[in-house]
This record gives sequence, structure tokens and C-alpha cells, in this order.
Amino acid sequence: MMSAQRFPPRISVRHNPIAGGHGGQPPVDMNAFLADLNPEQRAAAQHGRDPLLIVAGAGTGKTTTLAHRVAALVASGVSPSRILLLTFTRRAAAEMMRRVDALLGKWRKPGLDARSVQTRELWGGTFHAVATRLLRQHGQLIGLTPEFTILDRSDAEDLMNALRTELDLAKAAARFPLKGTCLDIYSRVVNTQQPLDLVLKETFPWVAEQAEGLKRLFTAYTDRKEQQQTLDYDDLLLFWHVLMTTPECANVVQGKFDCVLIDEYQDTNTLQFEILRGLSPNGQGVTVVGDDAQAIYSFRAATVRNILDFPQHFPGVQVVRLEQNYRSTQPLLDATNAVIALATEGHRKTLWSAKKTGPLPRYVPCLDETEQTDYVIEQVLQLRETGIELRRQAVLFRASHHSLALELELARRNIPFHKFGGLKFVEAAHVKDLLAFLRLAENPRDSVSALRVLLLLPGIGPKKAGQLAKDLQAAEGAFATWADFQPPKDTALHWPLFIALMKILMRTTSARLTLAEELRHVRLFYTPLLEQKFDDAQVRLRDLEQLEQLASRFESRGQMLTELTLDPPNSTQDFAADPLLDEDWLTLSTIHSVKGLEYDAVFLLHAADGNMPSDLATGNDAEIEEERRLFYVGLSRAKTWLSVCHPQRYFFAHRSRNDHHSYSQRTRFLPETILPLFETINRKPTGSSPGASTTAAVLSTADVRRRIGRLW
Repeated sequence: MMSAQRFPPRISVRHNPIAGGHGGQPPVDMNAFLADLNPEQRAAAQHGRDPLLIVAGAGTGKTTTLAHRVAALVASGVSPSRILLLTFTRRAAAEMMRRVDALLGKWRKPGLDARSVQTRELWGGTFHAVATRLLRQHGQLIGLTPEFTILDRSDAEDLMNALRTELDLAKAAARFPLKGTCLDIYSRVVNTQQPLDLVLKETFPWVAEQAEGLKRLFTAYTDRKEQQQTLDYDDLLLFWHVLMTTPECANVVQGKFDCVLIDEYQDTNTLQFEILRGLSPNGQGVTVVGDDAQAIYSFRAATVRNILDFPQHFPGVQVVRLEQNYRSTQPLLDATNAVIALATEGHRKTLWSAKKTGPLPRYVPCLDETEQTDYVIEQVLQLRETGIELRRQAVLFRASHHSLALELELARRNIPFHKFGGLKFVEAAHVKDLLAFLRLAENPRDSVSALRVLLLLPGIGPKKAGQLAKDLQAAEGAFATWADFQPPKDTALHWPLFIALMKILMRTTSARLTLAEELRHVRLFYTPLLEQKFDDAQVRLRDLEQLEQLASRFESRGQMLTELTLDPPNSTQDFAADPLLDEDWLTLSTIHSVKGLEYDAVFLLHAADGNMPSDLATGNDAEIEEERRLFYVGLSRAKTWLSVCHPQRYFFAHRSRNDHHSYSQRTRFLPETILPLFETINRKPTGSSPGASTTAAVLSTADVRRRIGRLW
């Protein structure tokens, strides 16, 4: 049972109107403005300047509440330019701004300054985007030039790998971690602000013996970024953190904002919390919104402690709980409430809905994965016939490989689907190649981009490319140093064209091109190289043409490179088209990727211990609790129909073909005490199930025994 004393005390809702607008304006009466909100949402929107924690359960109107809070601040006189709204995706920030504008556009009273209802000046965006903007403005206070470029994940891995090779770490007697693991370790050290030895002990124990090599690698990695004036994702937060913890710099940044609002606060890490404390040491003007029950990103160094301990971090905080759910029916909420109520600690809340009736969620024990697949497809198609389109249904799972059998059967039956979590558009090799030309022109000291571009040219290998990159750095980015290079025979045709292209991109010629025209020049130069490099060149060229059209949306080359790095689209379809050329499609997704979304019908696969929770995430109580929250997030995506599937038999993989198998236990997150809230569906054997038969018996078991008896 739950230990009640471990939960923070419930704080009653106080209707505290915003006290005083910017510049001493009197409070504004906003009763009509907030009429559509429930009492708890209204209390949050009208709250004053004391620190505020909004605990927003799944489907309780979090975005609506936060938008009204921002709009109320602006309407009461707070200048939009002095409000900072931090989100975790650029789309979330854009949606918030759209809603705030819509709210203020409906409510304009005589005498209200028209300028105060414009949100263009509001500081809204992701942590990394806001960090970039602040560092370009104030980075010189800590010696950072405004022209720095940003390494995306792939670029950072490539740089880490180059240094790993330079230091001969791969030749050590013991196995040294690969570039991706090295970057994961580095990132965790930065974002948790914990020493390397502790991070290795707690999170990467299998590479603990390589601590000395990692220290050498990380030192070289930070030194090389310093030489190149490049920052990776983690550096953006790290340098912002330094701004906020250096008194002379902190005063400058603190003075820019009266109010700081953070969405999805349960997903913040230690570094982000310390940035918040630097922005407002006493919590005045701070509003954070989140749900501890949906804290599922510890693998990104997020810590649930930030939201659980918020009342201790900022004394005098008011906690408002949003418990009216606008998404799901009450039978579904009864089940999800019961699941999360078994958590060992958290901000207690009981979600309820005005939708009192609806089908019970289903618990579906299946013989094996084949029967699970048959059940899901059968139900998906039945719901489709009742008018529930495929796109309003989702199949969720803990790990990406859990859907492989389902994907094969969907393809066989010609049922279209779209799977979340694939390679992002700007991580595709041909797109990275094209952008590398622009990155190099933007920052000639960026050796990662220099190496990528040079290695595209026939006849230039890693050694020569490395020397040319060093020569460019030594010349402080002057491409004239490459003009005297005598290219090998294979490069002779491309080299003068390449130098001419870089002069155009560096804007050292008389030509003054738009960003789209710059991209066109790069694309024309790169096309013959692409055609030699890839078999599917025409498909990839269409991507580059799409990128060229996209360029017109950006004010500058630097803005385009920054935004594509910080918030990359998943595909060119994110710009213009549907995910599939079909009238409809079914969503397949890991639970991590679907957080924040909702569907009429949800099917949760592999609800077996070892898969949910994953057997790789049961090392301690904290990991198990996060797995419980992940299960809860999956359940709470459903609006009306929910099925939890449990294959009871698993065949061993990667073995010789045989019938070796084991039996699984139902996930520990659905104990016997909760099952009465579900309808248990015991499927009848069908002809497609292993071992099933509807044919009448032609022999008796006694006949079989008599036959075998003849052997003795």
C-alpha cells in the first residue's frame, strides 16, 4: 500500500489575482476572460508572483492553463518582452504563442495598450533555443564569440570518434566504449553535474575501468571545441548555466525577465533546475507545470526530484492540482488512477471525468506473440468499420523491436502504418553533406564540417583532409590558404569549383545571394558527388530540393542552421505532406515517443514482466518506479478504448530453429487488486493458433498408447 506520509502535503487552492501589472498598473478584472476554465485552472491563471507549481494530470488541460496564465500576465500589464516561456519542443512553444494571441485577440478592453496584446516579443522556445539566443547576445561576457556554430548529435559523435582515434584509445588492451557511448557518458556528466567516476559507477558500470581514458578523451573533446568555437547541445545549457552562476553575468540576464514559466517541468535535469534558480533565486515570478506521474526520461538525465522537491526548493510555493480530465472516460481513469496510486511517492491526485460511461479497459492474455498480433489487427479493423479511422488508433510498446511481428503482418495484409522514432531528416547522410558546406562557411574553424566536405571530393582521403582542415584553422578560416593546394589527379576537376563555391558562400565575391540561392549553388556542386555516392540519388535529390524551398522561411543562414540543429524535422513530410500516400494509417510508437499525444483507441503490447518493466531497468527502486510511470503514460493516451496485451509464451530468439520457449508473468504493474477494473478477454483458440484444431478425433488416446506399447 502507499505510504501517505511520503507525499507533499496538499495545499488548498487560493484565488490570488495577479497583483500589480508591469509599471505599477492596477489589476485587471478578468472574470469573463477566464470563464471557460474550471476553478483550479482559473486559480493557476490568476496566481500572483509567488512561486507556483501546477501539477497537471494527464489530459487535464495543461496547455490551456499555461496559455491563460501567460495571457493573464500580459493582459495585466507585464511586458511580453519580460516573460520567458521554456518548453521542450519548438512546436509546443509555437502552439502556446498561438493560443495566447487568440485569447488576447478575443479580449480587448478600452484603454488596454494594443502593444501589450502582441506576443512576438515574448521569449518563448526550448531550453536550447533560448540558450542559443542568450549566448549570442551575452556570450562575450564569458569569452564566447557570437559566431559560434552548433554541433548536432551526429557531428558531436564524429568529433568524439576522431579524437578517440587520435589518442589511440581504441587500441587499448581492454575494450574501449564506442563513440555513441562516450558521448552519452559525457552528456550525463554535464547534465547531472556529477563527477565522471560517480556517473560510471551508477549508470555505466561496464566501462568503469576505462575512466582514465575517458578523462583524456573528454579533455581533448572540450579543448577541440574551444579551438573551433563550436558548441554541442550540452554546451548550450552548460554555458547558460555559467552565465547564471557568475554574479556579474547573472545580474544582466536576471534583469531581462519578470516572469519565468516552464512547461513539462518533470522532464528537466539538474543543470536546467540550477539555471531556473539562477534566473529567480527566490522563486518570484516562477511558474512550473508538470506531472511527476509522467516523468519517464531519466535516460536523458532528467530527474523527477525537480518536481517532487519543488516545494522545498522554493518556500512559499502554491501547489495547484489539475484533476479534471478532458481526454478519457471514467472507466479508463479508474484503472489508470489505480496503477499510479501504487507509486511509492508523488504529488497525489485523483483524475476524474465528466464522461462517466464507456467500455472497461481490456486485459488480453494471449497464447503468444502471434495471437497478440492477430488480436490487435482484428480489433483495429473492427473499430475502423465502426468509424474509428486508423489514424485515431495507436499501438504502443516499450521498445522499438516489440512491434516487428506486427509490422510484418500489417504489411502482409496491406494495412498502412507509420512508426514513430525513425531517422530524422537532417541526420540523413545526403542532408548532412549539404548542410556541412553551409556550416563550414558560417564557421571555418568547424573541423567536423571541413572533414565531411573534403572527404566528399574524389582523391582526398582522411589524412589529406585532416591536414587541409588544420591548415584552414591555422589561417584563421581564410580559404585563400587552400587556393595554393595542388590537388591530386582525381580531384583536379572538382577543386577549383569547390574553392569558387566556398568564396560565394563566404560572401567574398560580388554576388549577393539569398539563402535559397546559396543552397542551389551547393546542390548543383554536390549533385554529381551524390550520384556517385548513392544508388537512390533521385530520391535524395528531391529531399535537397525540398530543403532549398524551406530556406525561404529563414531570415539568415545562421538561423536556419541553428533551428534545423535544435529542432530537426523527422522527414521532408514534416514540411508539406502526410506521412503516407494513403487515405489513412495506423500509428505504431514506443511509449516514450508518444508522450503528450492521445488516441481514441490504444493497444499496449507485451505487458509481461521483463518487457514492462524492461529487465534492463529493474536494477533499483528508482528505475522500477520510472517503468511504472512509463506504463501509466501508455495507458493514459487512450480516450475510449484500451487493450493491454500479455503474450504468455515467448520463443527464444537467435537460436537454431526449434520450439524452445518460456512462459512469462503478467506485468507487476497490474496486480490482482487492479484487475477487477479491467475486462479480461480470454481468447478462444482458432485455426491460426499453434496446436489448435476443430477436426473430430479419429483415434483415442488409448489407441495411441496401444501402438507405442508394441515397442516393448
